Amino acid sequence: MGEGLYEAAVETWYSVSSPGIQQTLSSLPGAMKFVKYASAAVLALLGGHAGADSTFIPARPPSVPLAVRNPYLNVWLNGEENGPHAILPGQWPRFWTTGVQGWQGFIRVDGKAYNWMGGAPGAPLVDQVSMEYTSTRTIFNMSVAGKVSMNIEFLSPVFPEDLRRQSIPFSYLNVAVKSLDGGPHSVQVYADVTGEFASGDTNAVVRWDTSSAAGIRSHRFYKEQQSVFQEDGDNAAWGNWYWSAADQPGTTFKIGADTDVRGQFLNTGALDNKIDTQFRAVRDRWPVFAFSRDFGAVQRNPASVLFTIGVAQRDSIQFTGQAAQPQAVPSLWTSYFSEPDLVSFFFKDYSEASRASTVLDLRIQRDSVGAAGQDYATMTTLVLRQIFGALAYTGTPNNPYIFLKEISSNSDIQTVDVIFPAFPVLIYLNPNLLRYLLEPLLINDRYHYPNNWAQHDLGRFPRANGYPKGDDEPMPLEECGNMIMMMLAYSQRKQDNKYLSDNWDLLVKWAQYLIDDAKIPAQQLSTDDFAGHLANQTNLAIKGIVALQAMSQIATRAGHGGESAKYATFARDYLQFWTDHGVNKESGHTMLQYDNRDTYGLLYNIYPDKLLGLNLIPQSIYDMQSDFYFRSQSKYGVILDTRNVWTKVDWELFAAAVAKPNTKRMFISKIAKWINETPTWRALTDLYDANTGQYPGGIQFTARPVMGGLFSIPPPSLLGLWRTCSCGFCITCIYTASLSEAK
Repeated sequence: MGEGLYEAAVETWYSVSSPGIQQTLSSLPGAMKFVKYASAAVLALLGGHAGADSTFIPARPPSVPLAVRNPYLNVWLNGEENGPHAILPGQWPRFWTTGVQGWQGFIRVDGKAYNWMGGAPGAPLVDQVSMEYTSTRTIFNMSVAGKVSMNIEFLSPVFPEDLRRQSIPFSYLNVAVKSLDGGPHSVQVYADVTGEFASGDTNAVVRWDTSSAAGIRSHRFYKEQQSVFQEDGDNAAWGNWYWSAADQPGTTFKIGADTDVRGQFLNTGALDNKIDTQFRAVRDRWPVFAFSRDFGAVQRNPASVLFTIGVAQRDSIQFTGQAAQPQAVPSLWTSYFSEPDLVSFFFKDYSEASRASTVLDLRIQRDSVGAAGQDYATMTTLVLRQIFGALAYTGTPNNPYIFLKEISSNSDIQTVDVIFPAFPVLIYLNPNLLRYLLEPLLINDRYHYPNNWAQHDLGRFPRANGYPKGDDEPMPLEECGNMIMMMLAYSQRKQDNKYLSDNWDLLVKWAQYLIDDAKIPAQQLSTDDFAGHLANQTNLAIKGIVALQAMSQIATRAGHGGESAKYATFARDYLQFWTDHGVNKESGHTMLQYDNRDTYGLLYNIYPDKLLGLNLIPQSIYDMQSDFYFRSQSKYGVILDTRNVWTKVDWELFAAAVAKPNTKRMFISKIAKWINETPTWRALTDLYDANTGQYPGGIQFTARPVMGGLFSIPPPSLLGLWRTCSCGFCITCIYTASLSEAK
């Protein structure tokens, strides 16, 4: 598909996919004008595939998010290993671990049943016409025997600046139907969930009940033996799950054994409103919690039914903080809602959630295309829910904390070198989110961490109790540099110098470690710990050197201007040594290790020099690396370093953000191609084989929030928000120049 048509198509699906989006778009100035301009192209595209294989807009990813709002509501439609990807009918949705999250959908049309989601037997599959994703939505269009169309929208809203709404770990499923052939058809829609949501242990006993309040019927189910702050295979072992629908005429419900409940709908098109009272294990006659909606005769006007799914945990995280012993930190939503009110508010907030999500979808699509083209938008729109799905919002409105789960690699909480690659998206959408993430680390480092460097993490999610003995995974240079640069980034964007002065004691401690170790790094791990320990790492050294230059600016901002020159001098002196021993001038690239001329890798740690406007690294280094990346490209990108053929997509984007235009385009086009062709099948991995696109060496990173690094290329809309600069080197200047060239 041509790129111009593609850009139009991605925007235009709003007009052909979701009635809710259509309504929202009509209220946005200028939005419908663009939709009308491009609709013909999209309709031709979709029409050409009706009744054939599904189309995928803007790409066919390895997995798509269905309900992804926090580390425990994290449900995906995975591809099949060595099989099709992004096909909903007949496939079980999966938790990020790949465990089944039983979520089943049927539809009856003129008395015949079909399966539109899930792996339960008993009905033929509907035909999937298309799958489309945006930053907050995954939308499937189905044809049911050529008689009825289904529009199935999974909406996991992201509210970057609305803590109240973002703190609610619930998600929407909206199913709309209409006649395809113009004639009336009798239509009933069914959906259920299983106890697999409540526990990763299928031998665990679940209990349940159902109730109706404020026009909403909710099935509540939960693990009988609650274990607060514990997990069953990364699933939460505590909390109440709610599966809800509007309590209105035509809606029926049932709780019972899967074969009984589903069989009743398949045979009759309705449920009998009865509740099985024999509480039992998840796998014991598989209790399901079901709703059915009878639309009667459906014609050309769409009819729809809305469902919501979510988990309510009053206490979210265990955190020691300033106390002597671990404390329970409440979920942030408890400051705003009782548990029953939480469920009803979220359900009734669908119109506002849809409106806000459409605005954000359009913003990210527009900004990404403006920054680097449609291929770039293909990437950013896929990963937003993945990033925010790793976050838990806690505390109070006056003192909020955000806790991050290092999903899939080792489930650490608040891993500094996972926050670091994620922080570009936070700076883009709301810098306060970065502060809320860093605050627990600052507190613990000040009160409960004995080492003279920055800690690596705070423990294993959901217990953020730190390492009072200092025995965390040591990445001292890595984390000192990360903390200093992220704190400066926040201060710059928010013009909050007090933040730096309040934490001057920690910043000085970390900077002293960099003075001692950044010039010639000792044998140690970097963030790429899967590659093992290594001494004299040039990429690690430059992180520390850039952080020392950042510390020079921090000193001035924090009211310690007399210290500024000291840090700048160390940075310049170390940079000269680094240049002498880290650059292979004959081959035109930096080395992975000092004086090891046959090695090289992605020099992604120079990105913050541009981002922060530090202007320490000579432009010749950027240009040299950019040219080398272009010469060294593989099928799906550029290798991370010479120890293997693996690469990491977050670091590729850090490198692309400061590269020449042709190299930037190379990175972006290859990564977009990889997303569309990768044989991986789980939520987008950040680590892959640059030649095959496959998981490398058996490592299956998945659903990790490091994908925030894909937002490292700033959009034109941000140019006015960054500090005014005329250096010609920083990101503001680069993009001002590139926009002028484009014109």
